[in-house]
Amino acid sequence: MEFFLHDRKIVLSQFLILCMIIVVSCRGPVYKPPEIEKLTDHFSRLSVNQSYNVFYGGSNIHMTNNGSSAEIILDKSSGSGLISKDKYYYGFFNAALKLPAHFTSGVVVAFYMSNSDVFPHNHDEIDFELLGHEKRRDWILQTNLYGNGSVHTGREEKFYLWFDPTLDFHDYTILWNNHHIVFLVDNVPIREVVHNTAISSVYPSKPMSIIVTIWDGSEWATHGGKYPVNYNYAPFVTTMKGIELEGCIKQQQNTNSSSILTPTCSKRSSTSSLDPVDGEGFMKLSSQQMAGLDWARRKHMFYSYCQDTKRYKVLPPECNAT
Repeated sequence: MEFFLHDRKIVLSQFLILCMIIVVSCRGPVYKPPEIEKLTDHFSRLSVNQSYNVFYGGSNIHMTNNGSSAEIILDKSSGSGLISKDKYYYGFFNAALKLPAHFTSGVVVAFYMSNSDVFPHNHDEIDFELLGHEKRRDWILQTNLYGNGSVHTGREEKFYLWFDPTLDFHDYTILWNNHHIVFLVDNVPIREVVHNTAISSVYPSKPMSIIVTIWDGSEWATHGGKYPVNYNYAPFVTTMKGIELEGCIKQQQNTNSSSILTPTCSKRSSTSSLDPVDGEGFMKLSSQQMAGLDWARRKHMFYSYCQDTKRYKVLPPECNAT
């Protein structure tokens, strides 16, 4: 009997190890991010109803917890989205998101900045796009940016996440100022775009709205459109909270009978600067943040436009900038 129990323990332990191997091989290796200062702790968190209006798909938007959070939903009838009540010129922008679980091929959840409504031919854009998965695989995170209508040059970079974004809320942050654009996930920098001469002509430079959407990206989102949205798994629900909008607000004013946009900066901005998050901590990455950026890019980035010589026979100039 003792030998029988011993053999059962061995078999059980081997089975558990096999299960762990299967899980890791399906989801990819799991890495713990380095310790990094939390920039999100510097700013106050707002409720969704304080800071956003309905962008589209109002029947698929549900305010929860007295408006402190919201659900945006994609079903067969429509996607949905929220847009910030104000437009911002430079700043620090955050949303905590919990993504739909299960089979989400073709689903796109976007947290981004854009001014295409005001500048349809030369708009700026800074994008987080979370791309759904097939066969229960992980979501993919894509970042991109356009400046002055440079839509013919995609500047995408793609990452695997180091966590399951469907189990809990995670922070997605855009820091945009005159020095650089930084994309952060849970305060870990994953991409930095330095404002230098190589990219200055396409560096986002005009006030933008902050937008959160969920929509059907069947044509391209999952393996180039190989796996479209399967509405048998609908509704697809993304929950958002933890809003931070710290920036120079552009307000419409009438001067000499002509309508112009003038900046009204947050109290954090010095009187000599239009940058509401100016200062040493936001002008450049700290050594700790640089280590986090290196970690994220070495272990989790699997595509960068700057390495895509098949797509670009001549790489965009910023790819070769030092």
